[in-house]
Amino acid sequence: MNTGTFRKRFRKYFSMISRAFPSGRRANAFSNAAAGGSGSSLQVLALLRFATSGSGLSAAIPNAAFILAIAALPIAASAQALPIKVESNPAARNIVITAGGKPFTTFIYPDSLAKPVLYPIYAADGQLITRGFPLATRPGEPVDHPHHLGLWFNYENVNGLDFWNNSYAIPAAKRSQYGWIRTDSILEADNADLSTALQHYPNTNVANPASTGRAMPSHAGGAAVKSAANTHGVIRYVARWTDQQDNTLLKEHTTYVFSSTPTEREITRITTLTAVKDVSFPDAKDGMLGLRVTRELQIPTDAPGEFVDDKGNITKVVAGNTPDINGTYLTSEGKKGDSAWGTRGNWCMLYGKKGQDVLSVAIIDHPANPGYPTYWHARGYGLFAANPLGQKVFSKGRETLNFHLAAGQSATFRYLIVISAGGERLSPHRIKTLAADFSRRVK
Repeated sequence: MNTGTFRKRFRKYFSMISRAFPSGRRANAFSNAAAGGSGSSLQVLALLRFATSGSGLSAAIPNAAFILAIAALPIAASAQALPIKVESNPAARNIVITAGGKPFTTFIYPDSLAKPVLYPIYAADGQLITRGFPLATRPGEPVDHPHHLGLWFNYENVNGLDFWNNSYAIPAAKRSQYGWIRTDSILEADNADLSTALQHYPNTNVANPASTGRAMPSHAGGAAVKSAANTHGVIRYVARWTDQQDNTLLKEHTTYVFSSTPTEREITRITTLTAVKDVSFPDAKDGMLGLRVTRELQIPTDAPGEFVDDKGNITKVVAGNTPDINGTYLTSEGKKGDSAWGTRGNWCMLYGKKGQDVLSVAIIDHPANPGYPTYWHARGYGLFAANPLGQKVFSKGRETLNFHLAAGQSATFRYLIVISAGGERLSPHRIKTLAADFSRRVK
């Protein structure tokens, strides 16, 4: 039973009980449990015993209590955190993440790529959520935009250099117009206690126009504190944003935190960019946190697409409307399908059926991020991106940000990616709960 079904059943039986006990601490306790949809079956049963003890209920209410306690069992199992394993292979320049012994994702940072990425990414049921191209093309998959690979973070215009569109497909004569993100050092690839893991990044945000932030320890000088159950995996690395001559514009410190239950996986990404020289990010369409998804999560369409970048390069996207293509978007502001593109929201979800399960992928923005709430560069052909810095483009000139960092200044970007597999999509209520927790835990 998934979380949504459990909540509906919980509320049904809660209504029966609350009619018998309409006031006081009992009703409040049940209201909190029903709204949150979390907690173990023992906690739920304890509430039931509290509500029914010494009350002289009719036989119907204990029966409802028994059914409710049984209904709680699947949700307790699904909330169980799985052990995360982190295996670093410096020679191959990759780090493999597994959850409960099953593939989760791989952090790859070879010199042949213009940026480090997470690729591929799996849901908890074993289904791939990422497109295979360009590293492992699958039959029937689109082969447009060779720079769309896994999950990545970069931007179209940084001091005039295009970091977003760079790939092996750029002709040598044009490469001087493109930037490169070079991974210099893996600082940590291990398990860690969650509270410690989230403090593994510098967050100075000096003169950041959107957020003041607060200083956090980098933890570079000591060993990480590990959790006994190894339920969180951590990758921390340092990279440089450079031109083709290896001149550095920005220094990047990134922390990834990975966790999983049998139905839901989470990826937290926290990236601090520090300017080595004065750096401008003029408002542009292509940025910043990007994910290219499996074809089943594309929005069905009979019409091919044509997209032009800031240099006039045209990319054609083929139409896709086979029965297995069934994805759509939903934002925190209620925008659906293609209408999500170019709108603001503190979260956006892409969902659709693949195999026997509904896959849901939600990206959650953080209130301390520059440009919050972000604009969604969410295309129906499978590009799912959050771009807080492209405000002039998305607002059709009504807003302008033109983000800038002077030499020595920093800005931090925080995102939570949630991947769910089950009988139903993630509910907006569940995403709101995750967003509130993300906001509270990460500063």
